[in-house]
Amino acid sequence: MNFSLSRRMAAEFLGTMFLVATVVGSGIMGERLAGGNVAIALLANTIATGAALVALILTFGGVSGAHFNPVITLMDAWERGLPWNEVPHYVVGQIVGGISGTMIANLMFGSPAISFSRHVRSGPAQIFSEFVATFGLVAVIWGCSRLRPNVVAYAVGAYITAAYWFTASTSFANPAVTIARCLSDTFAGIRPVDVGWFVLAQFAGGMLATWVFRWMAPKV
Repeated sequence: MNFSLSRRMAAEFLGTMFLVATVVGSGIMGERLAGGNVAIALLANTIATGAALVALILTFGGVSGAHFNPVITLMDAWERGLPWNEVPHYVVGQIVGGISGTMIANLMFGSPAISFSRHVRSGPAQIFSEFVATFGLVAVIWGCSRLRPNVVAYAVGAYITAAYWFTASTSFANPAVTIARCLSDTFAGIRPVDVGWFVLAQFAGGMLATWVFRWMAPKV
């Protein structure tokens, strides 16, 4: 089915909103229940995020492609899968959806709707981690969508679940999510001053992965 741009934008808004609400909300819940054990809090955050990603991609993938991520949207346009004039609509939907998801999560747990994070995520190791995390995410998406499209949702959920643990940054890998998470002074937050470098690293990782797969597994 061909869905109108407004319906696809709504899908991107809702999908990103629920994704960020899951990331922030499960971070708050995990921290509250873990009794100071950061590993348990991160595990709870990880499982919830990976599971939500699978469900949300299956739910909205047939409408908008379930990008939920400006990097994926721009790389899709670069590969001529999405018209360039639709990119701003997708990205606005994702960013506004992400911010809405943060506000919803904050309010559900009795916090102010917006509270700027003080969680430090800076330095070369963290920035490099975001490059690696996003390269891997985009590689998984291109590899599966071109060779095994029916498993994309499960592969993305599994990859993000793993990347939470093997990257120093806990794998944000998404500019819309990164921007949204700076608005929650909780376990999942990131200081606003650290957002810019994360976003640059994410786009760099996505571009390199797209270039690699353009050579390795070109579209038919």
